[in-house]
Amino acid sequence: MGKKETIEILIEGGKAKADASLAQKLGPMRINLQEVLKVINEKTHSFSGMRVPVKVIVDPETKDFEISIGTPPTAELIKKEIGIDKGSSFPNKDKVANVGIEQIIKIARMKESSILHNSLKSVVKTIIGSCNSLGILVEGKEAEYINKDVDEGKYDNEINQSITETNPEKKKILKQQLDDFKKKYLGDVEQLKAKVQEKKVAAAEKKKEEPKK
Repeated sequence: MGKKETIEILIEGGKAKADASLAQKLGPMRINLQEVLKVINEKTHSFSGMRVPVKVIVDPETKDFEISIGTPPTAELIKKEIGIDKGSSFPNKDKVANVGIEQIIKIARMKESSILHNSLKSVVKTIIGSCNSLGILVEGKEAEYINKDVDEGKYDNEINQSITETNPEKKKILKQQLDDFKKKYLGDVEQLKAKVQEKKVAAAEKKKEEPKK
């Protein structure tokens, strides 16, 4: 048996297809591409709507293959959990969501095997950092403050018991916290958006003035 070769690809869960990019990577292996796609889609079906890293491990001699599925990028898991398509353009001021620590623990459990860590608590803090970059509050707080609460043991019970469901009553509180935050920084966000629009208009005007080639 010869040395196996590994091809790494990133596909949308359950929707791998024989496009040019994939054919270019797998074609030289001379394996049954449709069979590979079938197995990949079966294994990634639960990650529908997310980008998933996949390894196709091939024996060049026998043409046998194995499919190894990784976990989607942290940002993809967060957006899927919350139900948003993208993060905030101004993450420090314009927050797009507010989640409970339980949802963070849920994502941390998914990523636990692919992140170097010494405890689930450290993975939780990593996920919180990713939320901050997307403009997402956790328990009504930004990363600096919620991570301090985590360090001080405020959520040890939830983390140690791996509680991953936020109850309806708490969801109402989280929504109110988000609304309050948005009201507080509404003026700042409007100014930021206005500046972006000004730059777009200026760029468009400059383009009009450029001599045609």
